[in-house]
Amino acid sequence: MRIGIDIMGGDYAPQKTVHGAILALNELPKDTEIVLFGRESEILAELKQHNISANNFEIINCADVIDMGEHPTKAFKSKPNSSIAKGFEYLAKGEIDGFASAGNTGAMFVGGFYSVKAIEGILRPAISTLIPRNDGGVTVLLDVGANADCKPDVLYQFGILGSLFSEHVCGIKNPKVSLLNLGEEKTKGNMLTQASYSMMEENSDYNFIGNIEGRDIFDSETDVIVCDGFTGNIVLKEAEGIYSIMEKRGLLDDYFKRFNYENYGGTPILGLNKTVIIGHGISNEIAIKNMITLTKDVVEAELASKIKNNLN
Repeated sequence: MRIGIDIMGGDYAPQKTVHGAILALNELPKDTEIVLFGRESEILAELKQHNISANNFEIINCADVIDMGEHPTKAFKSKPNSSIAKGFEYLAKGEIDGFASAGNTGAMFVGGFYSVKAIEGILRPAISTLIPRNDGGVTVLLDVGANADCKPDVLYQFGILGSLFSEHVCGIKNPKVSLLNLGEEKTKGNMLTQASYSMMEENSDYNFIGNIEGRDIFDSETDVIVCDGFTGNIVLKEAEGIYSIMEKRGLLDDYFKRFNYENYGGTPILGLNKTVIIGHGISNEIAIKNMITLTKDVVEAELASKIKNNLN
């Protein structure tokens, strides 16, 4: 297996990204190669700082960088020699099996669309996240920002994507899927959630258990929570805010420590033909290491193939 990582992506690149790649070497199987995309001179300088031979990696020299604030589509098209564009070029050609970056999320999303494309039948690829549960498990929440406006059939399909991710990556058999709403009754909510509920109930694609309210997000009643990207992003940022406040006040226990983004590293863009993982822009070396190992896990799970088979 060959895993590509955008070394220039993230607020602390290339220092933390190179360090994270070094840490991943100790956790990945020996037959897994890590391919570094970025400015070779900067990568070599960082490896030297850690007394690590460049022979441990394959380095693809990329002169350009897509900055966090750049327009995703314009930057991806105008910078074909950027670390993100080159990574997708290799992914599309099959020269790497998965590609990960903590850089410009929009550029990663655009790159996936242009290079490896969405799986046939996918209405909108989605970005998911893992929410820690009180019982020690995790709940998949999607979408968390890729699709601010959705139609009922899109939310219905998110249920399929989330269920397959929960089953094949998180290891949950027959995952329970719920719809995030302002009440449990099927008649509650806005036109979108009401119509989505009607499509989801008694479906044969996944185990739909009904609506879930915001206060129940962190319990063990559901394995997948479906919502539009606008709502999901607010939930995600609220969870990050709670963790930040708890950390500052010295109130972290074993449960709240699990909200630390470092533990998860990143999340896949669900619905693409190849494995694409995006990480948090403020990722440190631990988060980068976990982003790389997650990429390996998603590739091994053959998640894209399972989504294709399910749609067929």
